[in-house]
Amino acid sequence: MKTKVIAIDQSTSATKAMLFNESCELLHRVNISHHQFYPHTGWVEHDAVEIYQNTLKAISCVLQQDEDKEECTYSLALTNQRETVVVWDRHTGLPVYNAVVWQCMRGASICQNLKDEGYNGLVREKTGLLIDPYFSASGVKWILDNVDGARQKAEQGDLLMGTIDSWLIWKLTEGKVHATDYTNASRTLLFNIHTLQWDDELLKLFTIPVSMMPQPLPCDSVFGETTLEGLFQKPIQIAGVLGDSHGALMGQMCFEPGFGKATYGTGSSVMMNIGEKALKAPEGLVTSVGFAALGKVFYAFEGNIHCTGATIKWLVEQIHMIDTPAQIEAYASSVKDTEGVYFVPAFAGLGAPWWRPDVKAAIFGMTLGTTKSHLLRAALESIAYQVKDLADMMSHSAGTPLKELRVDGGPTKNNLLMQFQADILQAPICCSDVEEASALGAVLMNGLARGKWNNFSELLSLRKKQKLRLPLMSKTDVDSLYEGWKHAVKTLIKK
Repeated sequence: MKTKVIAIDQSTSATKAMLFNESCELLHRVNISHHQFYPHTGWVEHDAVEIYQNTLKAISCVLQQDEDKEECTYSLALTNQRETVVVWDRHTGLPVYNAVVWQCMRGASICQNLKDEGYNGLVREKTGLLIDPYFSASGVKWILDNVDGARQKAEQGDLLMGTIDSWLIWKLTEGKVHATDYTNASRTLLFNIHTLQWDDELLKLFTIPVSMMPQPLPCDSVFGETTLEGLFQKPIQIAGVLGDSHGALMGQMCFEPGFGKATYGTGSSVMMNIGEKALKAPEGLVTSVGFAALGKVFYAFEGNIHCTGATIKWLVEQIHMIDTPAQIEAYASSVKDTEGVYFVPAFAGLGAPWWRPDVKAAIFGMTLGTTKSHLLRAALESIAYQVKDLADMMSHSAGTPLKELRVDGGPTKNNLLMQFQADILQAPICCSDVEEASALGAVLMNGLARGKWNNFSELLSLRKKQKLRLPLMSKTDVDSLYEGWKHAVKTLIKK
């Protein structure tokens, strides 16, 4: 019989169910959005029960599209929005409060108090992260401190907590399995990335009982079995689980130190494999478990940029400089360079590695000869400069040169941007035809868990066709351009 893998990609805005064959080809896809709740300024919540129901619905829909399901066996892989956290009653199976989303700022005062008390160094040493409401721990503490009866129930052992993967696994296994994988665990502020265990000192710091915690497992584990509430007569395995950014690192097959991935979206996520040692991240970046498979744990540096695709969207929707994002390449290509114009798109402040939320966007170097094409080219180049800021810091701190950056997302279709990215990084850029990189990473982990593949070399043979862009610009020219970018950023920071 054929074996197919159902991959769930549970993201911030929707739950996606995909069906892959054993050659890792995407066959079918269904997307179901869920509601976003904003009860107060800066607060963001999801209904965890809605997400679970959407997961069942999406899987049912995608299986209906599979014409030869009678001749197939199935298993389930999972990748998910990270840091978003659920607290639920182990007896009723119901959340005691909505899921606190990674974007939510309600834990800001909790985090600030801990920083004021001098715990930043301790937390960074153990977790690789910064004390920040972005990560899960402060959301859990807020629920325990503010929901009636929650603290008492937690102390009695009646409550469980987990990121979205844990919640879905627990529900799908009818409460038999309470587990997570190392990547999701490493984004909670409660997981020691050196011992690969929940840390008693950190749990005490955030006043979270250890009885609430899921069992952390490698990504290529079998996490239990499910009938999907009767959708299957016989249970199928849940195998292969990891957070979405880590799924993309795996899906892009960045198995060696020095290989990195960049996902270009509204903002951009840059992650680089740094090997089997959890190195201390430079200021402005974090260290996480990149992925864990085949008895090994690979760590990664990660940084996030606020405005990349959002900059182009601003040019279309607010300034009306172009009608569609696709038009930017033609204008930008009509001039040989920006003639010294630099666009610093700090619309939401400057993210990694600068971390200056107070800084505003600006354009530098304009003259009476500056045209629309120069401005559009400068906006496009700003995306590549921001990626270089992170990639250079990562490779320097890891002591490993960037061997190749594997990229995905809409802006990778822009030929000018991708060539400039290769030039400014002085490293190859691989634009692959990988569809759904995060889900593919979960599917690869699923195959490793089931023994379909036994080493990373076998996985590399599955790589689809790709377009490799090599740097063409001289290092002297690159250094000159990049100095101009850094000068523009530092001018803004000093203001």
